[in-house]
Amino acid sequence: MSVLSAQERQLLVDQALALIEKVYVHLPLKRAMHAVDPLQRLKLLKHRSASLPDGAFHAEMTSIFTRLRDLHTNYILPHPYRTRVAYLPFRMEEFFENEEKPIYVISEVKPGMEDTSFKKGVLVTHWNGTPIDRAVELNADREAGSNVNARHARGLAAMTLRPLAMSLPPDEKWVVVTYLAGRRTKERRFDWSVFAPPSSGGGHDPLAPGDDLALALGLDAKAELERQARKLLFAPEAVAIFRHVNKQVDPILGGSGAEEGDVDFTKISKLPDEFSFRTVSTPSGKFGYIRIHTFYVPDDTAFVEEFVRILGLLPQNGLILDVRGNGGGNILAGERLLQVLTPQPIVPEKFHFINSPLTLLICQKNPAFAAWKESIARSIETGEEFSNGFPLQPIHRYNDLGQKYHGPVVLVIDARCYSTTDIFCAGFQDHGIGPILGTSGATGAGGANVWAHELLLSLLPGEDSPFQPLPQQASFRVAVRRCTRVGKRAGDLVEDLGVVPDAIHRMTKRDILKENVDLIAHAGQMLADMQGQSLTAQTTKDPSVIQVSTQNINRLDLYINSRPRGSTDVKDGTTAINLPALQPGKNTLELRGFRHDQWVASTRLQV
Repeated sequence: MSVLSAQERQLLVDQALALIEKVYVHLPLKRAMHAVDPLQRLKLLKHRSASLPDGAFHAEMTSIFTRLRDLHTNYILPHPYRTRVAYLPFRMEEFFENEEKPIYVISEVKPGMEDTSFKKGVLVTHWNGTPIDRAVELNADREAGSNVNARHARGLAAMTLRPLAMSLPPDEKWVVVTYLAGRRTKERRFDWSVFAPPSSGGGHDPLAPGDDLALALGLDAKAELERQARKLLFAPEAVAIFRHVNKQVDPILGGSGAEEGDVDFTKISKLPDEFSFRTVSTPSGKFGYIRIHTFYVPDDTAFVEEFVRILGLLPQNGLILDVRGNGGGNILAGERLLQVLTPQPIVPEKFHFINSPLTLLICQKNPAFAAWKESIARSIETGEEFSNGFPLQPIHRYNDLGQKYHGPVVLVIDARCYSTTDIFCAGFQDHGIGPILGTSGATGAGGANVWAHELLLSLLPGEDSPFQPLPQQASFRVAVRRCTRVGKRAGDLVEDLGVVPDAIHRMTKRDILKENVDLIAHAGQMLADMQGQSLTAQTTKDPSVIQVSTQNINRLDLYINSRPRGSTDVKDGTTAINLPALQPGKNTLELRGFRHDQWVASTRLQV
């Protein structure tokens, strides 16, 4: 294992100072909310770094960034830490009974590690002799979650799984777990193990986003590393499906890219690492269920198209959309997905730089950020702390497909939702798409666009750049553009506040051990209480007539190429509508369905 030289440590501290002082958008907020002074700690570390052991240096760097309580802004440890994960051979989760304090249960055991007493479903009471609730509380304080809910969730996850790129190895070589096996109390010792996840296991490297992702990234990289590692450790069948599907549909891996072969894509997503889905039966009826595991995809268009394909395979009377544990990814994938669930035009969140000479220089030298340049320059006179806000892409990109699903939708969230997932949840709420059911009091509260040190180096290259290459694959990530909400909550921050659900469901033991059965029943009950509608249209042999089918809609407004061209009253069933004279070539027809003057559905087709 290589050790950093004194010069390399100085370089790392200097680069951290440049990032935090000159481009980190949340520095004023974090100083106020968490009473931290990362700049002074970095200056002290620079003074003392030469005398510290290598591990102590990394520990202090990690602590400085952790105390920011920002999962976007990280110190990435050098090789070999960067590619290693420490783990215990089981996963522990929590559930509740009668709204009391959480009860901790073993939810997964690594294949081959089970025994007659320590298995899925046993209850944990102590951890190295410490009562388990106190042990989780202590571990949560070491995590960087933005709010109490997020820190608790991250602390629980880190009890058994720690990506060493952002966490130092555990202090202890083993842990002693005290648990209940039936009515008997037992103990078992587990050694910490370390492994390097193979790149073929599923998912993209969250520490090395490609060019397509670099500027639109909103990701809790540590959570994504955990998700991928957990899949490799506890779900070998899911890894096998991922590899099989990729080989089937990707020509580079030997597939045709067109033929489906022996993969049944009515049951398995073409993006199996991102989506899982099924029809669920609840006491309130049958509904569609989609789990979005990650938004970390290079191609937002392919992501949205696959979501639309899956929607067509599920019941149209109601959808449970579950994003729990999703650490984010491609911001465009999250925000562009909203349009297919609502007739309302999507207004994307606005992103703001902190005003500084360095952010101005970045905007001056890179045309992609021209929109922000004027307001940053003007801040010299106005004293404004942040730039004006603008979406990451032109508005039309967020509305190019339109609504594809007309049934009611319930969104399920938890405290591990972060970044792009926070932004998606905020957009879902701000556009009134449907109610949100949470298993905790808020999402993880990550409201920013995160850039890697390597991206900043590419935007400002050269010997005179404030950013310089880093030693031994060490790196940094930093929140550069904060986002603000739209609609009724326009201007509100997502960072540190998160998205508050409309209803709370406390996870039960049956949820943990039986595929979220009570949570899904709760969401199904919410769907049953909501009014749905449907709207479909198709062309006929007569090009001047279309056939429209409606339910729970009493008025249709007709738009051609975005211009209003008529309105008609309708009843449930099928209606033939005569089209006005059309321009030569392809025309985009949009039908907007209203119920009692409330816009509830829309559909588009080419005529």
